[in-house]
Amino acid sequence: MSSHSRTLIALIAGSLFGFCGALTSGVLAEHSSEPAHHAADRAILPWEEASLFAEVYERIKRDYVEDVDDHVLMERALRGMVTALDSHSAYLDSEEFEEIRLSTMGSYPGVGIEVVPDDGTVKVLRPIDGSPAQRAGLKPGDEIVRIDGVDIGGDLAAATARMRGASGSTVKLTVRRKGEAQLLEFTVQREQVEVTSVAAETLEPGYGYVRISTFTETTADDVSHAILRLKRNNNGSLKGLVLDLRDNPGGVLEAGVAVADDFLESGVIVTADGRSPEARFRMDATPGDLINGAPLVVLVNGGTASASEIVAGALKDHGRALLLGRKTYGKGSVQTVMPLAHGGALKITTSRYFTPSGASIQGVGLVPDVLEAEPGKTAVAQAARSALPLLKRDSDVRAGLDMLKSRGVLAQRGSGIPSARNLVP
Repeated sequence: MSSHSRTLIALIAGSLFGFCGALTSGVLAEHSSEPAHHAADRAILPWEEASLFAEVYERIKRDYVEDVDDHVLMERALRGMVTALDSHSAYLDSEEFEEIRLSTMGSYPGVGIEVVPDDGTVKVLRPIDGSPAQRAGLKPGDEIVRIDGVDIGGDLAAATARMRGASGSTVKLTVRRKGEAQLLEFTVQREQVEVTSVAAETLEPGYGYVRISTFTETTADDVSHAILRLKRNNNGSLKGLVLDLRDNPGGVLEAGVAVADDFLESGVIVTADGRSPEARFRMDATPGDLINGAPLVVLVNGGTASASEIVAGALKDHGRALLLGRKTYGKGSVQTVMPLAHGGALKITTSRYFTPSGASIQGVGLVPDVLEAEPGKTAVAQAARSALPLLKRDSDVRAGLDMLKSRGVLAQRGSGIPSARNLVP
């Protein structure tokens, strides 16, 4: 074994021993009445664990069939340690950290295309309006096969990373398009793309539709502006709103809370519990409902997760909205991204959150008030049929509009806005 490897192992073991020793001294101070032999066991165990790590590391360096770079081996050890905690925790290298940072900002340098995994491939959900991708001619449903000549093999993360780059640089996309015998190639020049996570339109006079695809730092403002436009286009008010959170994987917690607050006058939106003081919190609604108490239906499905479940859970628990669709994903935890001194970051679960009723949805999800037995078409299929009016191509939206009308009729008859129990078949 090289002297460099021996030095590295010694540093690892020494660092772990020093760290664990510091922890042990704290434990002993707090439990001074602990029997002496138990205290000794607790003091010895951290060094044994550090020694085990060093032994495994040395064996790999000496006996593994191929030589492994020290940096690579240590990074993989870190990844393994963190991902073993839970499926949402991760060690992020510098590039991955930057990717997460950009994804929450609402603006990034790239081609301006929204892609999704679809049956083992990466497909275009939609090019962003006015983006380089739209100008180049990419369409919903296009399957991305290669990027700059490199096969991506259905790897969504790799595809996203390769499409991003410095403004002014170019990227070559090779796509498979339905109905075309040959693969198509597009050379797209990257530029700074302003991403809106919100789309809105009028379904029928007085009835609006707002879709939120993810929660970024700009989402709350985008929702406010979208509803103002809907009200302006409908004589200043809305009779009801369909809020679409299907396939919304979440994002920035505070953005989700702000959107829930847009439709609530008061009350708890979410509480969280964790080990550190920062991980324990409660967020409440403030006065002001953007649609002035008009009926609200929220569309959800198995892709509705995290921050979008916080929104749906708060609106459901307060009786402010009915949920329509399918059971949500069930991610009831909060992750904190912590930058590291030498680059990269640690993303770890720091809290479990609870809906206003005190329920945890972790691994359980939210069950809609009205359960749609059959899932609608995939997001890609929906986007590919975008020439059709929304109400004709999306049965869930049609059902949501019908529910809004039913609630309005019942309210006019003097029964008020009915509870979920009144409307579930």
